[in-house]
Amino acid sequence: MSFKAILALEDGSIFYGEGFGEEKVDVGEIVFNTSMTGYQEIITDPSYKKQIITFTHPHIGNTGINDEDNESSKIHASGIVINEFCSKPSNWRSTKTLEEFLVEQNIIAISGINTRQLTSLLRDKGSMNCCIGSLSKISETEALEKAKDFSGLQGMDLAKVVSTDKDFIWNEGVWPNLNLATKEYPIVAYDFGIKTNILRLLSDHVGIVKVVNAKASFDEVMSYKPKGIFLSNGPGDPEPCTYAIENIKKFLEIKIPIFGICLGHQLLALAGGARTYKMKFGHHGANHPVQDIKTKEVFITSQNHGFAVDEESLPKNITSSHISLFDKSLQGIEFNDTPAFSFQGHPEASPGPQEIQKLFNKFKLMVEDYAKT
Repeated sequence: MSFKAILALEDGSIFYGEGFGEEKVDVGEIVFNTSMTGYQEIITDPSYKKQIITFTHPHIGNTGINDEDNESSKIHASGIVINEFCSKPSNWRSTKTLEEFLVEQNIIAISGINTRQLTSLLRDKGSMNCCIGSLSKISETEALEKAKDFSGLQGMDLAKVVSTDKDFIWNEGVWPNLNLATKEYPIVAYDFGIKTNILRLLSDHVGIVKVVNAKASFDEVMSYKPKGIFLSNGPGDPEPCTYAIENIKKFLEIKIPIFGICLGHQLLALAGGARTYKMKFGHHGANHPVQDIKTKEVFITSQNHGFAVDEESLPKNITSSHISLFDKSLQGIEFNDTPAFSFQGHPEASPGPQEIQKLFNKFKLMVEDYAKT
């Protein structure tokens, strides 16, 4: 059931459209995603916590929702913004419509928006705080006030909010085979907002994965006798996650293999002495070219981040490994004195290209070498 809805940005911009999903009011940082497929994976990615997603692809909802493509147990985005909503999906895997899924998850969406205009605005002015809501529950003036009152993501620690409450074991491989891990190289994965396909790829490449809370201590993790440490993706600003940074420093000291993705990449860099910064509008999409600095090879990658590592702040023992060909921002680092590396983008994709999944194999080889010592 549709309803009249409003999208209000902190700069005073107002958009009106047809609301669907849960009839409510919410706030967040509005960003745009350029992926042409995979809206289900995108909205269930925990990295979108406290964000409102604008899809640049004009049709959303065409393939419905299935039971296999969620990247977490729920929708984490505060809302979604689209041009045209397809209420009657056509796909053999679909079990419900996007609207039914949104209602189940208590999430609001708005359609009928000129997403080209909105995206151009965000590119010019940068990501902004935003209010999305039903006009039966909020006025234009109130929506603008809510957008301006939202504190924004800078300084916000959201990793501890989305992290698992209970540690668990993961041993299921990638879809569609979902093979169970048999390798004898247990690793520990810190859940700062971990995506399901990351766990599947870790299981396929390395073995059984012990997933722990974002605040799990160094001593607790080492009691599991891991052969490697994985630092997951996640939402929010990395700098307030001091509990994680201090733990990572200890792992670096004992030279255990470490692999970080997205937020995990930023946390590893901070632990190594580098700095991070808030980007103008971030990278959100599945068509981002990234270059391996050493080999000059170019990969098309999936990206989802609003913060980045300042390359100029890297200490001498950390080397830049990858760079974005869109804006030259840092995309990967390697430590020279310990087996630790990280990547800013999403090699697990979901959605997106799989060209750089070989980073999981790199971690596998590190873990196998460490297990021999």
